[in-house]
Amino acid sequence: MQIVCGIVTVSDRASAGDYKDLGGPAVKEVAQKNGWQVLCEAVIPDDLVRIQETIRSFSKQGCGLILTTGGTGIGPRDITPEAVRAIMRVELPGFGEVMRAESMKITPNAIISRNLAAVVDDSLVIALPGKPSGAVECLGFVNGAIPHGVAVAQRQPTSC
Repeated sequence: MQIVCGIVTVSDRASAGDYKDLGGPAVKEVAQKNGWQVLCEAVIPDDLVRIQETIRSFSKQGCGLILTTGGTGIGPRDITPEAVRAIMRVELPGFGEVMRAESMKITPNAIISRNLAAVVDDSLVIALPGKPSGAVECLGFVNGAIPHGVAVAQRQPTSC
């Protein structure tokens, strides 16, 4: 099954052009190495409605996997988890649990990350950290479950 993917960088500063987006390109590189087709990309501000509209738009365009980077910390503008939870059909807590547990082996700060995964419309949405190295590491920790998660989210037959 070909995984079609969308990548959303959630960052006020990157969307305003104050600094170069590094998270999105880092996640895109991993997606391409995994053989996933990157169909959609966006750099948007930390805005609840914009996050939701972008995820829903990417899902409608055929992205079975939507990876967000940024907005998962505890800063006052970090609202990616709230945006996703407000539109999800179901949350998949194991993704966040594994990302945090494995990241704790690298940095004690991982405990304050709010990474998560959920099904929104017909897409598996995974909210990754904004730091490029953290996003890439976390994606690697859950990579094995992504094909099955996408198939189930898209209501395709699976072998298990």
